[in-house]
Amino acid sequence: MSLRTVLIRIADLAACLRFFSRLPIPRLMALDDPMAPPALPRAAAMIPIAGSIIALPAALLLALLAITSLPPLAIGFLAVAVLVTPTGGLHEDGLADTADGLFGGHDKERRLAIMKDSRIGAFGALALIVVLGLKASLIGGLAETGAFTAFAVLLGGAAVSRLAVVGLWAALPPARSNGLSASFMRPNQTAFVQAAIAALAACLPAVFVLDPGDLLLGLALAAAITLVVGLLARSKIGGQTGDILGAVQVLAEAAFLLGILV
Repeated sequence: MSLRTVLIRIADLAACLRFFSRLPIPRLMALDDPMAPPALPRAAAMIPIAGSIIALPAALLLALLAITSLPPLAIGFLAVAVLVTPTGGLHEDGLADTADGLFGGHDKERRLAIMKDSRIGAFGALALIVVLGLKASLIGGLAETGAFTAFAVLLGGAAVSRLAVVGLWAALPPARSNGLSASFMRPNQTAFVQAAIAALAACLPAVFVLDPGDLLLGLALAAAITLVVGLLARSKIGGQTGDILGAVQVLAEAAFLLGILV
């Protein structure tokens, strides 16, 4: 790999961090344009790595709290609060909009209109309560497995859930012709394979502390929920939107943690 290729990858990572979070990433080099969006499909390979970096503060907090006597659920909620802060709740907002739109509208046009509405409805509120409560409980359970295990699994889950985003983005066409998702090129097969390698690399620390069967079940459940969301989105609105991609990130992360702890 040439030096220029390495620099391009670093610039892609910086662009992904800026796009998917509120982290103040400065301009790193001449090839890095802070005002430019990620250069898809190439930059899609860096999305899982960006996910692990975004989750790093929460993983560090989780490892620290795991050695305290705080109740597991309290630890879980504190970690979730730090986990969503760098993104400004971007993916959770997508989950709420997805739940409201897919289950609150009677046809494609109405569902897309509901998803575009910034107000939250009953389905969205229930989805957030259930999924974030479940994630807090699971992360609290992780804390009981030990500081390093909890740290490694949370970083791995962040990467795997971003791989779910890349996979669904690549698999489904945009549901809107003028939406944010439609304004980007979809990740191609090469970008997906590279993203998968990056996500699996992020899971390597967990390999040393987990039973292989638990890790495989976590990956399988994340893949299964991604498939379910994809089939539902294709059936209800004919493709994916930014909200759908945000929802699959939150759900795949929860599914991965569930598989680890089941």
